[in-house]
Amino acid sequence: MIIVNLDVMLAMRKMSLNELSEKVGVSVQNLSVLKTGKAKAVRFTTLNAICTALECSPGDILEFQAD
Repeated sequence: MIIVNLDVMLAMRKMSLNELSEKVGVSVQNLSVLKTGKAKAVRFTTLNAICTALECSPGDILEFQAD
């Protein structure tokens, strides 16, 4: 299972979902789907933009956890 730690990174960076949305050019709704773990996929361009905005790596946002 893939765990999405976007909320953790946002808290660490003291950034709101609205701020991230403005920086990466992705709607708040789509980021919310990703943040809650309901997304079935994420584009590398979106992941790259999120990592750039949060100054982190993909491994900081996405975590693998065995079922």
